[in-house]
Amino acid sequence: MADIAQAFQCTRIIVFMAFSDVKARYKRSVLGPLWLTLGTAGGSAGLGFIWSELFHVDATTFVPTLTAGLILWQFISGIITESTVLFSRQASIIRNLNLPLAIHPAQLLLRHLINLAHNAPVFFIVALGLGHPITLTAWLALPGLILLALNLLWLALFIGLVGARFRDIEYLTTMVMPLLMLVSPVFYRPNYLPFSEHIIWFNPFSHFIEIVRYPLLGSPPPIFVVETHLVMLVVGWGVTLWLFNRQHHRVAFWV
Repeated sequence: MADIAQAFQCTRIIVFMAFSDVKARYKRSVLGPLWLTLGTAGGSAGLGFIWSELFHVDATTFVPTLTAGLILWQFISGIITESTVLFSRQASIIRNLNLPLAIHPAQLLLRHLINLAHNAPVFFIVALGLGHPITLTAWLALPGLILLALNLLWLALFIGLVGARFRDIEYLTTMVMPLLMLVSPVFYRPNYLPFSEHIIWFNPFSHFIEIVRYPLLGSPPPIFVVETHLVMLVVGWGVTLWLFNRQHHRVAFWV
């Protein structure tokens, strides 16, 4: 807990590192992070109209659904995939500077929140362009996003610790994430499936996506989705803090 408490005192460092990473990635680029926005817009337009025909769902309803799913999946999968090399990529900082280890998952989360902010306008443009109403319920996406971010924060720290010890986690995650995308409700809603939608709720990524997408599409998230997030928050942080307490002093030797 002392390491995490120190990380809270390094907020300026976390913000500086996150924005520096974004700037470095798009250095000398004319459009910069707007390439993220254009890529998301192109993918939503191309895939949306094709998959709406496959699912026999009106494009006015389906394309905003798909757009929200793609934006959230990029946010979630980006954090999980990069978490596998969270500490090894920061090896020089960990070895040479006396900084709390917890700043690294926080910096990763903030960087992807910045990317999410660049992609979010695509959903509203698509929804308004297709005549899909944006109601006041959409504001519930903010507390949903906070719950999602808190769960992704412990997940990033947990995967980062395991990935620092076992380097094969990076390749395993890279292989599994595309498969998880297909079995997660990114391109569809759980009720679009020809079989019982209860099966899809056994996938934690369904809860990660729908707690934000439900409000964006005009309805509050189901109570069981919120409850699942709260349970994952308590259990996940409990297990992660236990592991972090036991292994954080070894990370410098692993990387």
